Amino acid sequence: MTKTIHLIAAARPNFMKIAPLYHALNREDWCRVHIIHTGQHYDANMSDSIFADLMLPQPHFNLGIGSGSHAHQTGNVMLAYEKIVLETERPDFLVVVGDVNSTAACALVATKLHIPVAHLEAGLRSGDRRMPEEINRLVTDAICDALWTPSPDADENLRREGHPESRIVRVGNIMMDSYELLKDKINAENSPEKYGLKEQNYGVVTLHRPSNVDDYEPLKQLVDQLTKVAQKIPLIFAVHPRTRNSLQKHGLWQQIQSVEKLRLVDPISYTPFMSLVKSAKLIITDSGGIQEEATYLDIPCLTLRENTERPITISQGTNRLVTTEKLVENVDMVLEGKWPSGTKPDQWDGETAARVTREIKKQFF
Repeated sequence: MTKTIHLIAAARPNFMKIAPLYHALNREDWCRVHIIHTGQHYDANMSDSIFADLMLPQPHFNLGIGSGSHAHQTGNVMLAYEKIVLETERPDFLVVVGDVNSTAACALVATKLHIPVAHLEAGLRSGDRRMPEEINRLVTDAICDALWTPSPDADENLRREGHPESRIVRVGNIMMDSYELLKDKINAENSPEKYGLKEQNYGVVTLHRPSNVDDYEPLKQLVDQLTKVAQKIPLIFAVHPRTRNSLQKHGLWQQIQSVEKLRLVDPISYTPFMSLVKSAKLIITDSGGIQEEATYLDIPCLTLRENTERPITISQGTNRLVTTEKLVENVDMVLEGKWPSGTKPDQWDGETAARVTREIKKQFF
């Protein structure tokens, strides 16, 4: 009997995580796989075009939740997904990915309806409960039947929290599968030339965390530091809607827009964005996934955060945590050739989707 599997996608990074798994499962004759797009990210540049990039079909179900408070998003996702499960299609197995509100919400729905749930990218911990993502990670891992981890530190986090060994399976990093899946398209994209940039002579910037962009003082400090960095190396800044709104709200948009050699662009879909990343001299970010991609590609990554849930990108990779006031100093280290190189962690090899497919099949046969 054919098994039905639901994959939950909510925000930009989720799409990259489900794509290799969707393609791997779609080749199997024992299951059918359906994509549930909760609509947590509703900007076309941050969702629709990425589906096309990743060769995914239009979502089988779109919940259309949109923005709102954490309670609003979580509650509405639960209501909408529960309705699908009870009235339209009850899956035999659910896969949730990452750490957004939809991850925890759909896991809660399925668990309470006795549907087996797996968390892909389980066990990541920043230790900072001020981050909503950290709460989502803790809640999701607490209730899932299978915990699929990307790295040894994630295994240890789960063991320390008391999760049974039988639920913990290290499968590797699915984000690297997406890169390998689209490597030829990424290479052919040639984004640096399209933006008038020279390979290895520019930096890519992505910033969206509330601690960096919501309040005037830290945001003003960031604008001032990026202005100084742009005097040393051209920057291209893919501006998240949250960041753009805050820059405009605090009267900083015109200031940053006028900085020479600092180019502001709308969010860029996966293939052209990774074409920019792979040829960059450095990355300045507060995002999660790009820390891993920088490590995979051996590119210096300056993460403007106090902590990271991906410590292997520091212990083995090219990522370092940097304070805003020391951003210029750290950029100088990169430009002077003093930034440490890294190594690819084990199982970051483009084969994670195949391992996950085998794990799912074990649930049934």
